[in-house]
Amino acid sequence: MSLTFEVAEGGFLDIDVRISGPEGKTVYKGSRESSGKYAFSAYMDGDYKYCFGNAMSKMTSKVVKFSMDIGEKPKHDNGDTVDQDHDKLAEQLEQLSGQLVAVKHDQEYMEVRDRTHSMINGSTNQRVVWWAFFEALVLLAMSLGQVYYLKRFFEVRRVV
Repeated sequence: MSLTFEVAEGGFLDIDVRISGPEGKTVYKGSRESSGKYAFSAYMDGDYKYCFGNAMSKMTSKVVKFSMDIGEKPKHDNGDTVDQDHDKLAEQLEQLSGQLVAVKHDQEYMEVRDRTHSMINGSTNQRVVWWAFFEALVLLAMSLGQVYYLKRFFEVRRVV
């Protein structure tokens, strides 16, 4: 079994992760992780629980993208001649299927990274626009102040 996850949005992009077995035994526990890939062999049949916790930042919601894969049970060699004659095509199809799943997960990971970087670029662009607007206002105020100062400087005053 395997679990791949990535925190896409929210807070510091960190989350707590816990994987529990059928008896409630903790298989894996991680805290404040932004992404991860964890694979393990199931020690017994039953329901395994994947828990994502956001206890450290209750005010910020998080978006977590994850995928779970369940492999096949290991094949036991029972000495049967039919089982011993491996079908090479079936074996290659299994390998190809596993590689396609890995490529799919990599593409999903890249999609999340692209979305995160797009949000960062949008935020930076917005800050640059606001800073340019502020600079334009300061420049306008300085120009008006200089015109007023120079006008008063060359003004002729007479005392009568």
